[in-house]
Amino acid sequence: MIRYALLVAPSANRVYAGQALRLTAAELTAFAERGLAGRVRDIAGIELAGVPYLGFAADEPLAEADLAYLSRVSTAYALFEVEGDRLRPVALPSSLRYDEDLITIPKYPGKTNEQFTQLLLNLTVLASSRADQMLTRRLVVLDPLCGRGTTLNVAMRYGYDAIGIEADGGHVDAYGAFLRTWLRRKRLKHRVEAHPVRQGGRRVARRLAATVAPSREAHRAGDVQQVTVYHADTISARAFLRAGCCDVMVADTPYGIAHGSRTPEAVRRDPRDLLAAAAPVWVELLRHGGALGVSFNTHLLTATDLADLLAGAGLEVVTSPAYQGFSHWVDQGITRDVVVARKP
Repeated sequence: MIRYALLVAPSANRVYAGQALRLTAAELTAFAERGLAGRVRDIAGIELAGVPYLGFAADEPLAEADLAYLSRVSTAYALFEVEGDRLRPVALPSSLRYDEDLITIPKYPGKTNEQFTQLLLNLTVLASSRADQMLTRRLVVLDPLCGRGTTLNVAMRYGYDAIGIEADGGHVDAYGAFLRTWLRRKRLKHRVEAHPVRQGGRRVARRLAATVAPSREAHRAGDVQQVTVYHADTISARAFLRAGCCDVMVADTPYGIAHGSRTPEAVRRDPRDLLAAAAPVWVELLRHGGALGVSFNTHLLTATDLADLLAGAGLEVVTSPAYQGFSHWVDQGITRDVVVARKP
């Protein structure tokens, strides 16, 4: 048996940092169940020389492919093999396409912690039928409540195509301005355009479309990513998006504190009505075998109620032990949890 110790990355969010080890243990359990296929076990927090680590065991040395999966863990900072009272560094191969500042530079009220965003995307991909292609396939990620694009930027770093829907035009404009500036500053080959989307002579959305490549060589080879954001209501998504357009979908629902969700009738702080109206639409957008991950404020909605709602829309809620234990305190009045479901 070989023992490993994973050093968890620090977080700018002190509240999240205090819970990161526990959340990473739950996340690694999901990786162990799907991507690592049981090759990692005995996952638990440990302390070495006064420093907290996430410890785990493997029967054989981890292969390069296993290490590549571990590198995607949302807080993975450094990995060591434990040899008695010594730590031997183990290199984690990076499969990320762009620098970390793509997700850390944007600062604004209500921004979801980028480490949690990565965790939610990981859990959703692992629950889908594409888990074994997490590192090799250009998946399409859709965030139907994308705000200012944290999920889209995480998907970009993973090498995925990204689609976002956002009802607040100011958020769409802010994301477009940031993306243009960041791409120019990084001197990356890109094209960003904005134009209306019409159907039957009627404007149904405004689209911000970006084509991005990590290098000139990749661009010449046609290795480009598509990032598209629609300024529209998520409930009307079928007016501008085809059925089965995405592999996975992640949604950080309104917390009812500093957020509001826009529906055709009004701006509401309670996500229940939004989800009831949007879930059937979202299910249509998912490909078969795809998965939907939803984060929510447990003070407004229980996990049982959300699971029932998603099941009623035709999804199969993931109930394995690996998908438990993600509830955590965010702020006064906000305790966040996660429910993930897949489309048969």
